[in-house]
Amino acid sequence: MIGTIVNTLCIVAGSCIGSVAKRAIKPRYQSALYNALGLATLVLGANAVVTHLPDSSYPVLFIASLALGSLVGTICDLDGRFKRLVKRFSRTNLAEGLSTGILLFCVGSLSMVGPILSALYGDNTYLFTNAMLDLVSSAILASTYGIGMALAAPVLFCSQGTIYLITSLAGNVISEALMNEITIVGGVLIVSSGLAILRIQDCKTVNMLPALLFPILFFGVKQLLSL
Repeated sequence: MIGTIVNTLCIVAGSCIGSVAKRAIKPRYQSALYNALGLATLVLGANAVVTHLPDSSYPVLFIASLALGSLVGTICDLDGRFKRLVKRFSRTNLAEGLSTGILLFCVGSLSMVGPILSALYGDNTYLFTNAMLDLVSSAILASTYGIGMALAAPVLFCSQGTIYLITSLAGNVISEALMNEITIVGGVLIVSSGLAILRIQDCKTVNMLPALLFPILFFGVKQLLSL
């Protein structure tokens, strides 16, 4: 899991660099970085959707997943619970930064496919590339939200570690089709985060996170019915 370890350390390093640089960056420059991050987030999310949607065998699945996932998240008030939890440790808007960072770091092609290639073939190219991207992203986020962005690092480690472990034990249990559907849903969630960063629309992205589970449930039921 050397690739995942490097990726995790890069987020910690980026968060430290960004939090230190924050003191030397004037508010108007922080605002410029904030807007740049919002636009970059929108582009990354849109690219994930546009790139993978043509390969989807179930083009309506992501819509159903978003609708059902948002409903479940809203009923459980995940966004409110998450913000209240973070506010216990920080008086800033760290919750917004963490939700954005976790999505950017964990829900993406490189971050999700990387552990699979690492487990199956020992190829860490995707993870090393993702580590460099996350180093820059975490530094920018930390320059706005502070050192608390480092809390996203253990989340990434658990996320990639779980994918690595499942792939090592079960081989092809995570199909390319399933990864494709999860990436589409994840891309929409990243776009949602970008809208919130730019103060265009707060879609309460945390409430939408259960949407990532519905493609897994769909493929699981589909596999059971085919037995």
